[in-house]
Amino acid sequence: MPPVPAGRRAVLYAVRRRGDASAEDVAADLGITVSGARQHLAGLVQAGLAGAGEADESPRRGRPRLAYHVTAAGDALFPKAYGALTNELLGYVEEIDAAGVDRLFERRRDQRVIHARQRLVAGSPLGERVAELTRILDEDGYLAEVSTIGPDHYLVVEHNCAIAAVAGRYGQACTSEIDFIRTVLPDATVTRVSHMASGDRRCAYDVQAR
Repeated sequence: MPPVPAGRRAVLYAVRRRGDASAEDVAADLGITVSGARQHLAGLVQAGLAGAGEADESPRRGRPRLAYHVTAAGDALFPKAYGALTNELLGYVEEIDAAGVDRLFERRRDQRVIHARQRLVAGSPLGERVAELTRILDEDGYLAEVSTIGPDHYLVVEHNCAIAAVAGRYGQACTSEIDFIRTVLPDATVTRVSHMASGDRRCAYDVQAR
């Protein structure tokens, strides 16, 4: 998604503060003209960041009054503290039971394996399974892609770490990740050749048939 201009972002924040907001509401909150607010809102709707519906108190005559709301895509632009919260909760678990953190990551790995095996067809060519695994990683937020190095030899690259805040504190997160890949590709040798947590710009896995 391209960057959202500052003015349009301010309008989106004004809508979020109210829950549902008209162009008049936004204009009053931000000290801009109603026509300017409508222009920004129309752009947000076109970009899929806001939705619009007729307000309950719309006048019976003239232009219907629209009420705008933030969509799920727009919600992604707002700050999130998931990583900090997760680290806080894991810290509490660690205080109570040091081995509990290991078990939590193992549980997460096992659940991911179960779900992945439902999509990776046993006995199918390794390339097909690697491609499907890459799609799963991409859907999980890792911005993953795969390239072919040679016969039954592939490079899976993750351009984003979906759990970077957690991985920076708990190495179990990275161990769980490579264990997951190795478990769902039992007939391949999987080697991590690039690692964000070690300062690289991406995580990458060399996958080669045994």
